[in-house]
Amino acid sequence: MSPLDPYSGTEPRGWERSDRPPALPWPDREVEPWSPRQSGADLSAVPQAPPRPPVRRHDESPDGPYDPPVAGRPFADDDAPTSQLPPVRDDDAPTAQLTPVRADTVPTPPFSPAGDDADLPEADADLPEPPPGRRPPGRRRASAERPATGQPSTGRAGRNLPAAIGVGLGLGALVLVPLFFFLPGFLAVLAGAIGVGIWEMARAVRRSGAHPPLVPLLAGGVLTIGLAWFAGPDALSLGLLVTVLGTMIWRLGDGPAGFQRDITAATLIAVYVPFLGGFAAMLAAAPGDGPLRVLVTVAGVVLSDTGGYAAGANFGKHPMAPRISPKKSWEGFAGSVVAAAVGSALLIWLLFDVAPWWGALFGVAVSVAAVLGDLAESMIKRDLGVKDMSSLLPGHGGLMDRLDSILFAVPTAYLLLAVLVPVVG
Repeated sequence: MSPLDPYSGTEPRGWERSDRPPALPWPDREVEPWSPRQSGADLSAVPQAPPRPPVRRHDESPDGPYDPPVAGRPFADDDAPTSQLPPVRDDDAPTAQLTPVRADTVPTPPFSPAGDDADLPEADADLPEPPPGRRPPGRRRASAERPATGQPSTGRAGRNLPAAIGVGLGLGALVLVPLFFFLPGFLAVLAGAIGVGIWEMARAVRRSGAHPPLVPLLAGGVLTIGLAWFAGPDALSLGLLVTVLGTMIWRLGDGPAGFQRDITAATLIAVYVPFLGGFAAMLAAAPGDGPLRVLVTVAGVVLSDTGGYAAGANFGKHPMAPRISPKKSWEGFAGSVVAAAVGSALLIWLLFDVAPWWGALFGVAVSVAAVLGDLAESMIKRDLGVKDMSSLLPGHGGLMDRLDSILFAVPTAYLLLAVLVPVVG
């Protein structure tokens, strides 16, 4: 017997077929699967979904009929689900108790809007015009109740000149008082200054990715100063060697990564700060006239800096090293040399009874060394991307910003004074 073909009838096919489902050859039409009514003993056990209750409106009684929305009728306010909720009054709002902001208390933006005033909306026309420019950070806006905060005046060098003068006088007293009244105290001051300089240098070079070990550098620096004080030039070289070897051994504990970079930075710091500073210890430790040797050296550096600042600020037009220190000029360098030569000639003639021209030569050499030391630190700071080694001294920056000239000047002064004024004993 061939199977029945449900589509073998004569009913139309495709789009001509009516919406009514085609009749299939089932034995009983009452059990067709798409029929909403299913009856019969075989389907009585099939679970049926419960019928959905009709949806009523919120304002309709439970027993009332449901009126479906009429197409084309506008949506009335009473048809909204929230139409029966009580309205929110203005005094019930969470911000009802806040004090209204008055127009005269609206803060003015700290910057001027871009564009012309004609481009601003009309609502902003009544606002007060903001002051031109941006306020510097940390300054409050002046008003009738709060006057403007006074800022310390700065010189042409970009420094706070009164603070710089005060700090300079304090540093001078800290050096000269123990130098002439309690010489071991000068050794303690020198060792402390070298320790601070090592810390500033190690902190600055970390910006380049190098991490020199600080503990052996500090210990080796103090040891170098002490050896130079008590045993002279040979012990100074020994202190430098011990410091470098100590940093290498200490750095081995951190592994091989970056070892060469860190040891190079540590060696630079050891030579630049404690080794050069050891010559100041040998100057002060000279028997008989050690404090005077330190005095003429420091005076030559101070005269060089003062003469260079005065000449550069008033006559400086030709940059000396614009890529290293743009503010240094050849006119300032000439002022440094002249001031140091004149002052050193007078001091050495009065203190050591040496011919003035030898004193002038001493002043020129000290001034050139001081300028080279200043340029060397400026080059280091420019390479590291810092303006000052630290902010320890107001108006000066860091202590190394004051020691840069002296560290290059003391070896020069030590060698020249050893020839011009031989050590007695």
